Amino acid sequence: MIQTVLKAGPELLATIGAAWGCPFEGHVPTERVVEVAARLVRAGAGEVILADSIGCAAPNQVAERLAAVAHAVGANIPLGYHFHNTRNTGFANAAAAVQAGVIRLDSSVGGIGGCPFAPRATGNIATEDLCFMLHQMGYQTGIDLDALIGVSQWAETFFDAALPGQVMKAGLFPEIAANR
Repeated sequence: MIQTVLKAGPELLATIGAAWGCPFEGHVPTERVVEVAARLVRAGAGEVILADSIGCAAPNQVAERLAAVAHAVGANIPLGYHFHNTRNTGFANAAAAVQAGVIRLDSSVGGIGGCPFAPRATGNIATEDLCFMLHQMGYQTGIDLDALIGVSQWAETFFDAALPGQVMKAGLFPEIAANR
């Protein structure tokens, strides 16, 4: 499949799902993730995303896994993360990833999503919550947070239950809103 994508011309981004834990096999050792990442890069992947598909990673594990994978694939391969907030560690993990140097993070409007193969896995980290946190940490995202909140509120109208995003409910912190 990789060769088909590469022949078609787009850059290949590879995501390693369940990079910390599998709902069926349990803990995933760092060595296994490193092995898979290196194999994907050798096959032609130009970027690698590590996904915490069931939300079992902890912040102290984020930088360690990043360093191990970066060492295996080389400095020229961008690395990113995809966190679920199943056990309320997704945002802490995202903060740890950014502090470790990651500039690519997956998220979803309102926290929509989940993992269809993982029992009881909940949604992704909410984009508006992530952007708010990053802005508060001093990072520029290039995202209009007011507009994003509006999109999240609109998206919620298509669901029977409230979306898990918090900033769409709480609004912006007054100092942020005043400085816009």
